Amino acid sequence: MPQQTTSAKDAGGNQDKSAGLTDQEIEHVEERSQLRAPVIYEVLRREGEQEMSRPITSLWWSGVAAGLSISVSLLAQAILQSHLPDTPWRMLITPLGYTTGFLIAVLARHQLFTENTITAVLPLAKGLSWEMLGKTARLWGVVLFANFVGTLVAALFFSFTPALTGSLSSAMLDIARETMANTPPEMFCKAIVAGFMIAGMVWLLPNSEGAKFQVIIVMTYLISAGGFVHIIAGSLEAFMLVLSGNLGLWDMLLRFIAPTLLGNIIGGTFLFALISYGQVAEEM
Repeated sequence: MPQQTTSAKDAGGNQDKSAGLTDQEIEHVEERSQLRAPVIYEVLRREGEQEMSRPITSLWWSGVAAGLSISVSLLAQAILQSHLPDTPWRMLITPLGYTTGFLIAVLARHQLFTENTITAVLPLAKGLSWEMLGKTARLWGVVLFANFVGTLVAALFFSFTPALTGSLSSAMLDIARETMANTPPEMFCKAIVAGFMIAGMVWLLPNSEGAKFQVIIVMTYLISAGGFVHIIAGSLEAFMLVLSGNLGLWDMLLRFIAPTLLGNIIGGTFLFALISYGQVAEEM
């Protein structure tokens, strides 16, 4: 006996294109259909609202965990760099290590500051108010500080315990010096690109069921391979240079923290998040 076919009508009363398909075939179509932009926006907006409503202690410990997790990026890069020959193609392989910390932080759902530059701003863009501004500032402030504490703890561990071999420690400092060689304007501009790419990664994830692993790797690999800078991943490098005496505290704040933080926020918020909101504003 043939399966029953569905002859549905759309919202305008017109015959739906699914007419003539079986229920099972329609189900397959729905499973393979990509989420529309307004659906992705709503998913991320609700995530942002959930993050804003979490207790400060939950945000704090999740942020510290993210700082510790992201520290694996520099460690993995150094492992690859210390074992590969010093050839031009090495610079295309070592960035693969950079992706590992992001994989841990994102897939474990830790609170990473640059992810919040898009998820927290989407609810704010929809309903701008002093209350929403306060919630956004609370979320950003707690998560950013907690991320820094996590990377500082990792830097202290790597710098003052025998966990690392001499060659591995040297490789981590070499990578850090390359990052800190950027001038403040270069830091700022490169951070805009990194912020935009992280926000793009966050936007892609809801539509990437079964491919989240690949999305995170591709987007974060490009950040490292392109020499762009991320405020949290780069903070471990800065802390290690300060602890080793290769970088002054004020230099870290003025040459790295300030321009990179501002650039990441502009790239992730004003460029990507607000543009993403603009493309769906009339459909919501």
